Amino acid sequence: MPGSNSAELVLLRHGIAEPRQAGRDHPDRPLTAAGRQRTQLVMAALVQRGLRLDRLLTSPYRRALQTAELALEAGLSSALAVDERLEPGGALETVLTPFDGAIGLVGHEPDLGDLACGLLECPQGALVLKKAGVIQLRRSAGQWQLQALLRPALLIDELGC
Repeated sequence: MPGSNSAELVLLRHGIAEPRQAGRDHPDRPLTAAGRQRTQLVMAALVQRGLRLDRLLTSPYRRALQTAELALEAGLSSALAVDERLEPGGALETVLTPFDGAIGLVGHEPDLGDLACGLLECPQGALVLKKAGVIQLRRSAGQWQLQALLRPALLIDELGC
């Protein structure tokens, strides 16, 4: 990706959502109570670690939007925008026009993991996010590097919960 300045990209998978109905996905599935709680704890842990994002983009799907709203409440970012390209199967790679600073994307698997693999030039499927999981990447001199692949349990344990 072009650009000589450094950039940080944080990929956040939505929290645990209500089950699919009749095996089919639906954009209006909300986070469960446990999903909300776990996501709140993950966002608090990220903020406690000093992570701050210049902006946050989210899938319009309800579970992703609720996850992004929890990130805002925790102070992870002060700016949030909905972007349809973050829907499951969307054109995620087109979201990443050259940018500097720190941006977060809230979305779905396998899309987020595959985006990270594409940026890192590793095989598709090599990175998988758990629900409310985090991948942190940094671009320096045009090269992306993996900074962290964090399971929610690891972050929550860090808070002593």
